[in-house]
Amino acid sequence: MSQLTIITGASRGLGLAMAHQLLERGGQFVLCIARKPDASLVATGGGSELLQWAMDLSEPVAAAAHLEAWLREQPPTRFADGATLINNAGVVSEPGPIERLDAAELSTALRVTLEAPMLLCAAFLRATQDWAGPRKLLNISSGLGRRAMAGAAGYCTAKAGLDSFSRVVALDEALKPNGAKVVALAPGVIDTDMQVQLRGGDPGQFPDGKVFAQLQAKGGLATPQAAAARVLTYLERADFGSNPVADVRDA
Repeated sequence: MSQLTIITGASRGLGLAMAHQLLERGGQFVLCIARKPDASLVATGGGSELLQWAMDLSEPVAAAAHLEAWLREQPPTRFADGATLINNAGVVSEPGPIERLDAAELSTALRVTLEAPMLLCAAFLRATQDWAGPRKLLNISSGLGRRAMAGAAGYCTAKAGLDSFSRVVALDEALKPNGAKVVALAPGVIDTDMQVQLRGGDPGQFPDGKVFAQLQAKGGLATPQAAAARVLTYLERADFGSNPVADVRDA
């Protein structure tokens, strides 16, 4: 038996760090979904298995259909230790007021950050509804989904939507005999490529960019590896799912 974990956005940053740490544990089957496979990810000698899909989540209907088909091919007892979907992939459009944003870029960001997690969750729940093991949905959210920031309409809206979606799915799953546990989790502020993009925004269009620059200067950004360890620890909490919208720093 083994534990299945599906991670989107697994080729860099938090997603890549989580994939590495899971593989190192042994007894894991890790399915990584990203635009490009990452050569640094290899199955370990501890009995872990790795599968990488090169997939563009800006085409979420096709991605969800592919995931559902693969899950339905798996024997229901293969992953008796449990199955988890971690929706980690996200895109930040160019910071600035909404009227100045490129429409195609904003649309892509919303599809990857909100639409894809919704469709992947639906596919996961349909395909695994008869599995006996525990099932979890972990949607990586953000503090920006819970407080507004000028010049970040797309990202704030997508993450707020992800929080609301997680609340609704948690209510739906609570009505089922073996419903999945659902959490939208803010992982803290992490030093990733997304942070570089936010710090580099035009101050005239994105006045709060200086906040992220100050965090970096003061050493206030977690490494992806440290953040991944905290997220995976939260995932294993006995009370996972008791609060469908949470922060990794919650006691």
